[in-house]
Amino acid sequence: MHRLNFSALHVLQDEVVQCRRCPRLNAYTAEIARVKRRAYRDWEYWGKPVPSFGDPRAELLIVGLAPGAHGSNRTGRMFTGDMSGNLLYRVLHNTGFASQPESFTRDDGLRLINAYITAIARCAPPANKPSREEIVNCRPYLERELDLLRNTKVVVALGRVAFDNYLGILQSRGLVRSRAAFPFGHNRVFETAPGQPVLIGSYHPSQQNTSTGRLTEEMLTAVFRRARNLLSRARQ
Repeated sequence: MHRLNFSALHVLQDEVVQCRRCPRLNAYTAEIARVKRRAYRDWEYWGKPVPSFGDPRAELLIVGLAPGAHGSNRTGRMFTGDMSGNLLYRVLHNTGFASQPESFTRDDGLRLINAYITAIARCAPPANKPSREEIVNCRPYLERELDLLRNTKVVVALGRVAFDNYLGILQSRGLVRSRAAFPFGHNRVFETAPGQPVLIGSYHPSQQNTSTGRLTEEMLTAVFRRARNLLSRARQ
């Protein structure tokens, strides 16, 4: 079963990288890769949809919003190469979900441990805001991942958009009646439906949130400590 999951996930990520469903995002990511940021002028930017990353047998699924223009869109790996990723991977390392605390390139040796990272949108959007239509276009990829990641026991949704869209998938499958029963909040835990993973909401580790103090490293660490405790409890 695990081999089948791994193979199917690999095929799915190849499809993601080749995706051209959103002309605005395809054009934007390519233009960012062409113009570059001065600090990265010697880089060859990825400049296309970014695949998910992690352990196909993972019990923890982390759902983000979208790649950063000069982070994942540059490096080609989720949460790699920008301030959001610097914080996230440091926290994941400190809570035992990542093999190292820093991530700079997609071939730097970082491994996720019992964790898998995906996103609502796979292309870097202007102003970090994919349109509703673009999120809908990308949703089938996440739906297929949810089916293939059969060991998932805890989902951490980074930000309200990820939180609401994950619940939207459950609602479309008849697993929850209404999203109103699940108000978003940082480090709030929800039992969504029988047989479904526990859902934890978290503020997104965006620079906007961290620079204003809305999210601190301690607050994000608390989320993943709670995820680890829930996983330990699930195995008992």
